[in-house]
Amino acid sequence: MSSTQCLTYFLSLSILQPSTLMARLSLFILLLLLSLVCITGAEKPVRFPRRSRSRAYIENACTKTLYPSLCIQYLSVSANSMTIQTPQQLAQAALSVSLYKALQTRTFMLKVVKELKARKSKDYQAVKDCLDQIGNSVDQLSESVRELHRLERPDAEGGDNVFWHISNVETFVSSAMTDASTCLDGFPGRNMNKSRAMIKAKVLNVAQTASNALALFHRYAAKYKP
Repeated sequence: MSSTQCLTYFLSLSILQPSTLMARLSLFILLLLLSLVCITGAEKPVRFPRRSRSRAYIENACTKTLYPSLCIQYLSVSANSMTIQTPQQLAQAALSVSLYKALQTRTFMLKVVKELKARKSKDYQAVKDCLDQIGNSVDQLSESVRELHRLERPDAEGGDNVFWHISNVETFVSSAMTDASTCLDGFPGRNMNKSRAMIKAKVLNVAQTASNALALFHRYAAKYKP
């Protein structure tokens, strides 16, 4: 699916107003999955004929993160299918990317665990434990995306509601980072086989994108603080 098709379909779904809670939840999940498909479909490096406004904004914002190169790389892809020129749009994109990377890593690890179990490999338990941690990261990042959407609702404006949602997002993303770090602790040293090295690289990527997402969310949440 092209970036233009993704955006058109996304906008057409966004204007729907389901009447029931279950229908609204289903629509939210569909929109989230569609946004991830759009990101996936644009995995190739982006060629910018000119330094677009979104690109310039992303580059400037990413300098405040711990992993600016990674931040620019992934968010520039997102900028192909959505406008990123505000802290809110930046936080949305960063959290979506982080969730997608965690989902991608979990899918990869599920396959590896299945293969290791079939071979009765001595690496099975360590990788299985890591898979459980990444599964927790997926859950936490999913919740952070939901909390960000709740924060953006009109009825969340003002009062303690705002700070409750902000705290929830921060807690969920921090927990996802902790889970990924716990997984990495099970792969010490540098001498490891190809499978373990690939798992370690993917999990590290999850931790780094979550760290960047948290930094960019803090920038967005600053507008609510006195």
